[in-house]
Amino acid sequence: MTTTNLTIDLNADVAEGCGRDDKLLTIVSSANICCALHAGSPSEMLKTLQLAKQHGIRVGAHPSFDDRQNFGRSNHTLPDDELKAVLLYQLGAIQSLCDLVGVSLEYIKPHGALYNQAAKDAHLATVIAQTIKAFNPKLSVMGLSGSELIKAAQQHGLVAESEVFADRRYEDNGALVARSQPNAVIDNDDEALAQVLQMIENGTVTSINGKTVKVQVDSICLHGDSEHAEQFAKRIQTTLQQQGINIQATTHFK
Repeated sequence: MTTTNLTIDLNADVAEGCGRDDKLLTIVSSANICCALHAGSPSEMLKTLQLAKQHGIRVGAHPSFDDRQNFGRSNHTLPDDELKAVLLYQLGAIQSLCDLVGVSLEYIKPHGALYNQAAKDAHLATVIAQTIKAFNPKLSVMGLSGSELIKAAQQHGLVAESEVFADRRYEDNGALVARSQPNAVIDNDDEALAQVLQMIENGTVTSINGKTVKVQVDSICLHGDSEHAEQFAKRIQTTLQQQGINIQATTHFK
């Protein structure tokens, strides 16, 4: 089936020091810039921002818990003020580098455990939304489709961008299968491509148990830390182009 007049944002987690960011940024339309706590470095952030500017890619922050030893994937329970401090520390750093490079910081997408916990924990999601709004209310918030983070962003008057994943499997309730569980990640490109097209064209995803789950698809995440990330990104790009689906970020930032 050929689909026309559809536009989709493709985003990738970059500046983590473990991928081919230079190649990915020629394919995706949005770049989630690691803020140097879970991985990467200030110099990596700067270099990636310069690449994003060169390719005309929309820039977002990818803040995490202060958890470099576990790549930001370990759950934490922090007092509200401590969480706000960790977030503002990262947002201030990336905003300063964006100003240096001459690009706009347009959205925030939490990383790893912070992202997954905020998808389920309404209080955590609220603290994140409040912090982002206090930092810059023009920023949009990218979170898992149907998640508490999306709800909190909307409740606080922020633009919410619902994200889905090309290479992750889903639970019956729309949550991502935890990485600690078997088959959490789709390692077959054909299966991942079929999932992408189903999500875009039908607004649904098939859960790990075979249930059809509704999703809102504003942006699709491509992970940049896998061994064949560039190859897979190119396949998605080609497949979407063949289907008449345009890859383009929708900017809400003014």
